[in-house]
Amino acid sequence: MIALPNQGCSANVLQLIRTLFDIVLLRKGPEDIPRSWLLLVLILALWLFSALAALALIGQFDESDFFLGLFSGVIGVLCYASLVVVSGRPERLLQTISAVIGCGALISVVFVAEYVLLLPFLGEVPTGLIANLILLWSVPVEGHIIARAIDRHWYIGILIAIAVFALQYIIYSAVTATP
Repeated sequence: MIALPNQGCSANVLQLIRTLFDIVLLRKGPEDIPRSWLLLVLILALWLFSALAALALIGQFDESDFFLGLFSGVIGVLCYASLVVVSGRPERLLQTISAVIGCGALISVVFVAEYVLLLPFLGEVPTGLIANLILLWSVPVEGHIIARAIDRHWYIGILIAIAVFALQYIIYSAVTATP
């Protein structure tokens, strides 16, 4: 009997993070993530970790920001999921959702790290600008993911991601608007 070496859980998690990092850098796509509900749960835990890190480490964020971010994130995922199903690619749905949420979590971790590490040296305005640029990178990343998921050109994916981002922004603004 031939047995494969047990690499352990940490090697598998590192491989997942490497794959998500490659998707964030537009080198891989959602098809490179295994189709697994357990993996989606792990990715949701990574997202929760990134959201709680932002809540704990960045003084400007509070619980309402957490729930508004969750709400707008769910809206975005529902838009992308609907698009994948309508485009006739329902078998890619789990991988696409995993990629969108996982890359969003990874970008959030980088956002929090940048903010915490650079704030003491650069001050509020430059650090905030860099942090917003990091968060805006999620638009081309999500465009890349959706374009690969529905087999369309990258520019189509970018237009879809911009539309979803605009919808999320409109909903976020409507919820936070003070009368």
